[in-house]
Amino acid sequence: MSTARTRTTATAVASNAEAAPAERASGSAWVTTQFVLAGVVWGASFLFMKVALEGISPAQVAWTRIILGALTLGALVLLRREKMSRSLVVWAHLTVLGLTFCVIPFLLFSWAQQHVTSGVASIFNATTPIMTAIMAWLVFRVEKLRLLQILGIGVGVLGVVVIMAPWQGLAFDGSLVAELAILGATASYGFSLAYMRRFVSNTGMSALAFTFGYIAMAGVVMALLTPFLVLTPVRLDAGIVVSLLLLGCLGTGFAYVWSQNSVRAWGPTRASTVTYITPVVGVVLGILILGETVSWNEPVGALVVFLGILLAQDRVRIGRRNDEGTDAAASVPRQR
Repeated sequence: MSTARTRTTATAVASNAEAAPAERASGSAWVTTQFVLAGVVWGASFLFMKVALEGISPAQVAWTRIILGALTLGALVLLRREKMSRSLVVWAHLTVLGLTFCVIPFLLFSWAQQHVTSGVASIFNATTPIMTAIMAWLVFRVEKLRLLQILGIGVGVLGVVVIMAPWQGLAFDGSLVAELAILGATASYGFSLAYMRRFVSNTGMSALAFTFGYIAMAGVVMALLTPFLVLTPVRLDAGIVVSLLLLGCLGTGFAYVWSQNSVRAWGPTRASTVTYITPVVGVVLGILILGETVSWNEPVGALVVFLGILLAQDRVRIGRRNDEGTDAAASVPRQR
């Protein structure tokens, strides 16, 4: 009997050992799928905004996407009976995130896309990891950067200069101001990501509940601003309505949850590489659907920005370190 039990136990242990890698692989594949979907949806969001602006104002675009995103996530929270935090401090932080991660950048992006192509907007959006590194290093002091990482920030800034092409002459017209507005939006994103790490890294809420929390607070802010921002005439057609639904329900709803799941599974550094996907999707859709054109300096500048991101995120190794074991351990995604 003892031998039989031992064999049964050994078989069960072996089965569990075999199942665990399969479960991890399945979970990793699902996270990867969400990561790619978020990149594709966010890349397409620049097209959705451009189409929506043909019939409604920039403020109305931002208002609509936030309200639709909050309603979509709110319905999911109710269906899944997610637990929300009861801490007033947490909700105060979520309100800050609602402003800096949604309200401010959405308004800036929507206004800027009146003056620049959707492709250019998506390329500038790729500066978000550079902005995040700056905020985490200089503002919140949650990261210490090595010299090579600081060099990466400088390379990223150089890439932005290449995209803006100052040798063509800088006139403070709508295009230049719009590009600066987009950089303000990505700086706001960077602030928000560093703020999350500093103040709300562990709220006890799921990714869905946490994401709904700050988008809901952004919705409250927009609802209060309704009389001042959105009570202007609109012209709607099928294309505009579909674009707004996709921008709100997908781009400001599901995609934010997918991204949060990636952050929790892989960590913020690896998850932020979603910015490699969005400009490609944004540029391709702009060319194919809107007939936009791309100047040589824009993709070249984007490549320089990507190099800066790799350096700033410490993904480029020059020489070999003595603490290889430490580096290898640090490269393993941390489950949160």
